[in-house]
Amino acid sequence: MEKCIVTGAGGFVGSHLVDALLAQGKTVIGIDEFNDYYDPKQKRTNISNALADSRFQLIEENILNLDWTTLLADVDVVFHQAAQAGVRASWGQTFSLYTERNLNATQVILEAAKEAPQLTRLVYASSSSIYGNAEQLPTPESTCPQPVSPYGITKLAAEQLCWQYHQCFGVPATALRYFTVYGPRQRPDMAFHKFFKAVLQGEAISIYGDGLQTRDFTFIQDAIEANLLAGSVAEAVGQVFNIGGGSRVSLTQVLEKMEAVTGKRIDRNYLPKATGDARDTAADISKAQKILGYHPQVDLFTGLTQEWEWMQRNYY
Repeated sequence: MEKCIVTGAGGFVGSHLVDALLAQGKTVIGIDEFNDYYDPKQKRTNISNALADSRFQLIEENILNLDWTTLLADVDVVFHQAAQAGVRASWGQTFSLYTERNLNATQVILEAAKEAPQLTRLVYASSSSIYGNAEQLPTPESTCPQPVSPYGITKLAAEQLCWQYHQCFGVPATALRYFTVYGPRQRPDMAFHKFFKAVLQGEAISIYGDGLQTRDFTFIQDAIEANLLAGSVAEAVGQVFNIGGGSRVSLTQVLEKMEAVTGKRIDRNYLPKATGDARDTAADISKAQKILGYHPQVDLFTGLTQEWEWMQRNYY
């Protein structure tokens, strides 16, 4: 039976990935320190179903404090989802959290992976933030990275570490550059969660900029499918893939869809553009389609509907 590790197991993407791996019959070790970047109660709720499964083991600890050589002795695939998220929060005094949790934590896993006897894949969760204000849209993986935030810089640096450990030591790494993942269990600091929360509370939402900025939005189940493919397709080793939802829409268009989903008017409070936010993102996913067989299935309206239903059920 294949054994996997998922770091950040209580998080948005990590918890969905744990559920998907268990559904495939795999044995899963989840690692999460349940820090207070957002309410740990949400993370514990995210992982509650998995905890009832005998094939799941949860380790509550900081990645830097673990004996990774022992942990990886009989592990086949590592899905490294844990990170310090948040573009806007990465400026200033909190930057050390980003270097510790995004860069140092990745390095200790890679160092142990050099000697891991059974390891067939290490899937690193990267980010479209590494592109910054890309000159080409849709953006292919060959585009020169130009991150415009400290967060993006740390995600790119950790991705580069993966390639060095792959080239120098044969670590079977691959990386997925996520483009704005959304859906049930989304973090409370992310835009859609904040927007739906404002609707539930009858408040105006805050828009940084003119609302015409565009994003490539990726539904959570499509992101999970990309991970499962990256963890199993042999040709993925040594490769990086854009993971997008297949369409680029403006924030204004998103709000129109949200109004249709919720049946409520959304009042808007326009604020100055936030430092470090890219103006536009769009994923060229042709490489992931060709090599991984990745094809996003969930359109934005359907995905927003599922997130709205989750918000109504679970908001606290």
